[in-house]
Amino acid sequence: MTVALMWEARAVPGRGDDLLAWARAQRLPRRPVRRETFRAPQDRVLVITWWDAAYDEELPELPEPAGDVVSRPVHRWRFESAGADPA
Repeated sequence: MTVALMWEARAVPGRGDDLLAWARAQRLPRRPVRRETFRAPQDRVLVITWWDAAYDEELPELPEPAGDVVSRPVHRWRFESAGADPA
């Protein structure tokens, strides 16, 4: 089964580049099948990791960044793949 973990944080205004650099520098104790980082308006950063794992398996996640970089707690979601859609 493929499980995707989503980690999303919103930086303090003007600190989006700092948050993005921090997220990219974080190493996990296990390597996911895939990891991708996104940015969005309002200094938001999203990291999605894909794992070959059971839905309820304990998986490593990015930690909370320092409080002076983020404007609110990190949001986290876990999804299981429903399969690829035809093109």
